[in-house]
Amino acid sequence: MATFEVYGGRPLKGELHPQGAKNEALQVICATLLTSEPVTIKNIPNIRDVNKLIELLQGMGVEVFRHSSSECTFRAVNVNVDYLTTEDFKVKAAAIRGSIMVVGPLLARYGKAYAPKPGGDKIGRRRLDTHLLGFQKLGATFNFDNREKFFTLHGDKMNGSYMLLDEASVTGTANILMAAVLTPGTTTIYNAACEPYVQQLSKMLIQMGAKISGVGSNLLIIDGVGSLGGCEHSILPDMIEIGSFIGLAAMTQSEITIKNVSYPNLGIIPDAFRRMGIYFDVKGEDIFIPAQEHYEIDTFIDGSILTIADAPWPGLTPDLLSVFLVVATQAKGSVLIHQKMFESRLFFVDKLIDMGAQIILCDPHRATVIGHDRKLKLRPTVMTSPDIRAGVALLIAALSADGKSVIHNIEQIDRGYENIDTRLNAIGADISRRD
Repeated sequence: MATFEVYGGRPLKGELHPQGAKNEALQVICATLLTSEPVTIKNIPNIRDVNKLIELLQGMGVEVFRHSSSECTFRAVNVNVDYLTTEDFKVKAAAIRGSIMVVGPLLARYGKAYAPKPGGDKIGRRRLDTHLLGFQKLGATFNFDNREKFFTLHGDKMNGSYMLLDEASVTGTANILMAAVLTPGTTTIYNAACEPYVQQLSKMLIQMGAKISGVGSNLLIIDGVGSLGGCEHSILPDMIEIGSFIGLAAMTQSEITIKNVSYPNLGIIPDAFRRMGIYFDVKGEDIFIPAQEHYEIDTFIDGSILTIADAPWPGLTPDLLSVFLVVATQAKGSVLIHQKMFESRLFFVDKLIDMGAQIILCDPHRATVIGHDRKLKLRPTVMTSPDIRAGVALLIAALSADGKSVIHNIEQIDRGYENIDTRLNAIGADISRRD
């Protein structure tokens, strides 16, 4: 288990370049299974989850040509679907949640697919009903082996269908969309997720020859086509990493420029940070955050305590609530963080409380933070990263604390953040990696 040793309490200064979006990468890489023609994807983040997914595709017989650490060409000519029944695939696929998104493309192109119950962050129950019910609407059948925790799916006679998704699941929408583009007839997906990741996937599929309307809305209409071709696609910068860097700058009183953020695709993330009292300038495609001695949390119009809550896009992404929570610990004022989607994602607050933060965990979904307004700095401590987003929140906390902190299980952070220690050290951080 790898560890970070972090010497905090020092301001950072410089430029940070966000990686490609992890969640988009997992989707568009799976979409390469829909065609035998070459698909080139640029701005791929060089992170653990993405690299493991690429290894899975290679195990299935997909040819992968790496032009650089961030650009690959995929050619899915001789795909061995039966590889998905092997122990090697079961072990590797169960380690990453993104592996479930190979199912839609394989059902559409080969009429069958297999998948273990996927892994990923331990942040509460993350059901697959949306995916499976969508496949059923298209005419697929599935069986779940409860002992092996393994799904077997068949889709020899799929046809387009109307469906209302039981939740606006991003991966569920992406998976069903990829199945529908090669399914005969018209598929209507209502209550579809409309995050930029799904929009980017839709634009890539349209480049490949798919017929999709309603991109960017919660109503997608897909007319199935007989085959898809190749394309080139560039992944957006990662909005979660951009938000993490804004929070880092505020907590550590740092002057940071985040380059090439694709600002229109950040949605309400910048406004949410402004409500936390964080000031920044948008300069073209860059965000400049000056060093701020204090930042004050806004209140509602009647003066009541502000609530920061997640919601389906265009609402605030749940992946940033851990960052908002840690940023609030040094703000002036109080805020209620309401994590609606995952019941275990706030449990990392006990580490922050150990560091001196004033946080009341109301229940598994809500935490009230009373900011110190820098009158009391967080204390360094030893902690363990429970998931990707909590891990980076703890790293931000450690960088703001005077002295040495130790963070164990940083493999969780590596799953979502590319060489985060190297990049932050380049602008003045002191982070050492110990294996």
